[in-house]
Parts: sequence; C-alpha cells; structure tokens
Amino acid sequence: MQVEAVVFDIGNVLITWQPERYFDTHIGENRRKALFEAVDIHAMMVRIDQGEVFGDVVEETAMAHPDWTTEVRWMRDRWNAIAGPEISLSVRLLRALRAKGVACFALSNFGKENFPLSEAEFPFLKEFDRRYISGEMKMAKPDPAIYARVESDCGLAPETLLFADDRQDNIEAAAARGWQTHLFTTPDRFADDLVTRGLLTADEAQ
Repeated sequence: MQVEAVVFDIGNVLITWQPERYFDTHIGENRRKALFEAVDIHAMMVRIDQGEVFGDVVEETAMAHPDWTTEVRWMRDRWNAIAGPEISLSVRLLRALRAKGVACFALSNFGKENFPLSEAEFPFLKEFDRRYISGEMKMAKPDPAIYARVESDCGLAPETLLFADDRQDNIEAAAARGWQTHLFTTPDRFADDLVTRGLLTADEAQ
C-alpha cells in the first residue's frame, strides 16, 4: 500500500530523550540511580503527557520528595538541556520527505506546556504538516483512541500511514489499527527503510 504520510514520534526519534544521561553528568551516576529509585521521574512525565499541567506536576512531585526537590525541579527549570539534542539525520529525513511532497505528521507523547519550550529550541518541530501532541489531546500512546483521532483528523486510510516510534507498545497499537510501522532504533535504519519503501532515494536519505 502506498504511503501517504509518515508519522514521526519525537522523543528518541527526532530529539534525544534520555534524562538519565543529563543527571549522570550533573550529579553522578550513583546519585542519579538513587534519585530515580526514590522518584519515578518517568511516571511524572506520563502524567504531563496525558494532559496534566507541566509546572504543577513537577512542583507537586518535588515537594513530595524533600531530599530531591532541587533535582526534580530541574525537569521544569532545565527542560531544554534535558530534552535533547536533536537527532540530526532524522531531521534531515523529515525535510527530505517534505521536499518530495510526502506529508509528515508528528504523533508524540509530550506535555502541552513543555512542547512549546522544545519547539523554540528546535524550530524543525514547526515543520510538520500536522501535529498531534498528547498533552493537548489529553490522551496518549498507546491508547487506541489517539490513533483513531489521527485517522479522523487527517482523513487518510490507516494502511497509508507509516509510523516511526521507538517504543514497541506504541508500534503494536498502531499496527493493530492497520498502520504501517517502523520500530525506530537508529536513524540510519530508518533511512534504509524509507529507501526500501521507495519514499526516498539513497542519496536523498543521506
């Protein structure tokens, strides 16, 4: 089936999302491990991705963990240092697809308030034909409802959508609706897949 639109996840597809690495650099690996054992940072981010207010959730979590208040607040106060850098080949692939006339959408678990911070840091996040940000939609992957919302909004048949995401559960949920999928591991492998599918030439995918 011909691909009519490529749907990009953002975290770990277009920008790096490994907060552990930031904390390793700033407080050391041992203290980072202690922090992440004491505070479920990723669960906190899930709440934000599902539509709760970024600053409020971070502050609530910080106050609930007095031994780690400062470090938890970094998730809000140092967001752009933690969420990044960009994955440069993926950004080039996005632009190459759009230059070929292939529609490109974003479908990302991302908070309503912190997404604009990343958008200001990474202007390519403004270049999508359509964007589906979970915090704005108040639903998140892998809930089937968010995929159904994308289908309804864009008007394209599920089998014409190619979805790239780094999480297996998100990929499986899309595949269950009939989407074509790519489990993102490296940008080079994604580039090869786009070439194999005939969406880009090998030169265009460099």
